[in-house]
Parts: sequence; C-alpha cells; structure tokens
Amino acid sequence: MYAERVLSGMRPTGALHLGHYHGVLKNWVKLQHEYPCLFFAADWHALTTHYDNPQGIEQATWDMVIDWLAAGVDPNQATLFIQSKVPEHAELHLLMSMMTPLGWLERVPTYKDQQEKLAGKDLTTYGFLGYPLLMSADILIYRADKVPVGEDQIPHVEFTRELARRFNHMYGREPGFEDKAREAVKKLGGKKARLYDELRTRFQQNGDKEAVEQAKAMLNEIQHLSAADRERLFGFLEGTGKMILVEPDCLLTEASKMPGLDGQKMSKSYHNTITLRESEDSVAKKVKSMPTDTNRVRRTDPGDPARCPVWQLHQVYSDEGTKEWVQQGCRTAGIGCIECKQPVIDGILREQAPMRERAQVYLDDPTLVKNILADGCEKAREYARETMRDVREAMGLEYH
Repeated sequence: MYAERVLSGMRPTGALHLGHYHGVLKNWVKLQHEYPCLFFAADWHALTTHYDNPQGIEQATWDMVIDWLAAGVDPNQATLFIQSKVPEHAELHLLMSMMTPLGWLERVPTYKDQQEKLAGKDLTTYGFLGYPLLMSADILIYRADKVPVGEDQIPHVEFTRELARRFNHMYGREPGFEDKAREAVKKLGGKKARLYDELRTRFQQNGDKEAVEQAKAMLNEIQHLSAADRERLFGFLEGTGKMILVEPDCLLTEASKMPGLDGQKMSKSYHNTITLRESEDSVAKKVKSMPTDTNRVRRTDPGDPARCPVWQLHQVYSDEGTKEWVQQGCRTAGIGCIECKQPVIDGILREQAPMRERAQVYLDDPTLVKNILADGCEKAREYARETMRDVREAMGLEYH
C-alpha cells in the first residue's frame, strides 16, 4: 500500500499561453489542495523532438516554471522539479528497457501521430521510439497512483500499468521475502509485533477482512518504518509477495475549452495564442485585430455570434448579462465589433492581473525560482532513490 500521489509534467517549450492555463494549470492548482502533488519540467522529453537544437531548453524551463507559479501553483503545497536533475528517471528507463517488448512501443498511438505531425524532422531515433517508456519511468519512479491526463493520453497510462504489471510479475518475488518480512515485524516493537501476528493469523485463517484493515491502519501510523518494510508487511499480512512498482490510474481532466484568436484551438503552432503574462497593450491589440463574422462588412450590417471567433472567447470570459448583450447587439447591428471585443479584453486582463503580480516577485529575484526547484529536486530524488533501491534489489543488482 502506497500513499496517494499525483504526478504530472510539461515539456519546456517557451512561454505558456491561456490554453495551458485552462487545460492544465488550473487543474494543478486545484489538485495541490487535494493530494500530495509532484509537477516536473520534462526537459529530457523536449530532447526527443528538439535533440538537434537544445540551446533554448534551459531558458524555456525557467520561464515555464515562473508561469506555473504565476498561475497559482504553490511550492509549499506541491513539489516542483526538473526531470534531468533526478537521474534515477534515466536509470529506471534503462532497466525497464531490458524487459519492454519492442512491439508495445510501436503500438503506442502517439508514436505514429507525432511522426506524421512532425514529418519535417528525422524522428527515426531510439529516444523518440522509447519516449513512452521514459514517460512510464517518470510515473513509476514516484509510485504515483494518479496521473491527470486528457482523453488522448489514456493509452500512455494504460501502457504504464501494463509495464508495472509485467515488472512486478517478473521481479516481484523478492528473494528472501519471508525472512525480510519477519525482520520488519521485529522492528514494530514487542506489543505491536504481537498484535500484527494476531491480525495476520485472523485474516489468513478465517478471512477476517476487518483484521486486515486494522493492521493496515496500525502500520500507516508507524512513522519510523521505511517504505520497503511497510510494503513487505502489507504483502506478508495478505500472503502475497512484494509489489515493487505501483499501477497508476488516470485522473481524467476536461479538455481545454480555450479557443485561439482565430477560432481554432489555442496552440503555438497556429500562432493564435495569448501568453499568461502578455502585456496589456499586446492583449488589447491582438483581440482588437481578431477576425469577426464575415457577413458584417459595415457597422450597420447585422451579424451572427455563432460565426464569430470573438463569441467563443465571450463563452470563457463573459457573464450571462454580457452574453445576452452580445447576442442582441450583434444580431440587430446595435453594437459594433470593436465594442463587442472590449468585455473580452477586460476579462482576459482581469484573469492575468494576479498572474502578473505573482510572477513579478520571481522576475525581480530569479534565485527564488532556482531555490524552489533545488528543494523540489532534492525531495523528488529522495522518493526516486527509495524506488530504485527496491528495483535494483528485485533485479539482483544490489551487490551487498
């Protein structure tokens, strides 16, 4: 039994836009109050497609983390770190590559999709083929049982579950498991060790489920137990072996409803974005130059909001009264397009104001960001080292 833990990461590709905020960051801010969360900058993943031009990755990472903090991700609530600063990710990726069937990697849906999408790049690299495995290592190294993903990423989590299952099946019969479990029982101290044995017997001889729950509750309260011993005692209690890697579940997140300036989905590749910390003048200028209903050639021509990209932004930023004003005013030519755009500009600036304010602290003193990440990397490494000790031992690589 492992504690609940959420893991999510983002590739550093430069300044984040409002699509990232509505699609991912708002959800992270909510999750950090509900679970222990780990959020990481996936800089090695950026190399799978940008291996030929890695110069911008470092700066993009600092900028991205400032955007996270600006959006309200709180380093006191969540652990923020950089993937490459936790080399255990690479070690787990390597060891798992020894037992991962090639066919599994070739079947991952995004493998073919990305190759078609990035047809101009040479993606016939081992790193690109293996990136779903690196993604799985990112999750499994923290024994994270919850991964927030959109519909399109469910196959990645499923792939990770299959890998964990295969790993546990191949290596989960820990050598000398019973002896180690009995040693762990002694560490509970006389009184608790007796209670544990009694509850274990009650469950294994009489199938008493309440005894298991009681024993688990007791084990969870004992602070000094290492994760490995705790896991052995859970397994010993139920008569199973040792689960080394945890199978994660999907935490389904709603798709971002954030439209871009041209009515398509907001995306850097469509050049239709507004960044989280874009200047007020630039936001106003971009919204004012948005295309509108092509039937409204003159100010006096009536229009239809359904045919106008600006209306999609009203859905995100305007209250019911404003939306009614838009519908009425547009259809009767009572308002002009510039008037119609003003509440959208106001709404975006209102959303961005606290972000700009939070970011300023880190822009004024960049060492704050570096310290947050240094602390986060250290904490993440502690979790990762614990998992790797168990993985090496299970694979016969401990060399005592």
